[in-house]
Amino acid sequence: MDASAKSESNTLLEKLRRGELVTAMMIRSARTPDVVRVAHSTGHQSIIIDLEHSTMSLDAAALMMSAANDLGLFPFVRVPERDYGSIGRCLDGGASGIIAARIETAGQAAEIARACRFAPRGQRSQIAMVPQLDFVPTAAGVLNPLLDRSVIVQVLIETPLGVENANAIAQTDGVDMLAVGANDLSAELGIPGDFSSSRLRECVAKVAAACAENGKLCALGGISDLGLVREYLLMGVAPLIISGSDIEMLASAAKYRSAALKEWHSEFAH
Repeated sequence: MDASAKSESNTLLEKLRRGELVTAMMIRSARTPDVVRVAHSTGHQSIIIDLEHSTMSLDAAALMMSAANDLGLFPFVRVPERDYGSIGRCLDGGASGIIAARIETAGQAAEIARACRFAPRGQRSQIAMVPQLDFVPTAAGVLNPLLDRSVIVQVLIETPLGVENANAIAQTDGVDMLAVGANDLSAELGIPGDFSSSRLRECVAKVAAACAENGKLCALGGISDLGLVREYLLMGVAPLIISGSDIEMLASAAKYRSAALKEWHSEFAH
């Protein structure tokens, strides 16, 4: 694919700013591109490859990223906490979005952003061939701005200190989105899993306000109750919704099938 055929702007960010729903499947247990094809055939617009909570290799992740690019899905990768070294390899392997866990200061956010952008804006190591362009050698003057525009940098706010510094983090050049990790943040607040707590709501409201003030998007993860999610969307959270993880969906489908077979056999036996 010719570099000129690629979009000049990030369409996923544009969709979210317009309030359009973007669904993402979290990939944690699968190790082949088959799961990416399932995500595509079931109407997802994005995948999130979770390297923070899995033992997946970068090789396996890169195969999934390439498949996502071929199918028109947006491939995010959640890297281990501030693992600077893995960011470049994920981007070179086909990632279009980097999710960095447990960001608490503007300095930490800036380090992640620099790893995702080429000089002079950042310090991403130079490369001439990427899977998004079918490994066609591309001059830096064309490739660098193209990839810089296409990459989304999302930082996770998962601690009270991160919430306190939300405005400074949102001001960081190269950061596109702040996302509240509700599971970790609620645990840090001493109310693990209490997603309707006023304390958690206040934190989300503060992060959303910081994003709005600085022209950044706010996202939310870790809450499956769509009623609660709706309430948070009304607070200014963007509709980037994780439908579930691959292992969670497998367990749910297996449970449903097992119960259905038991019911069928019970009726058959009588």
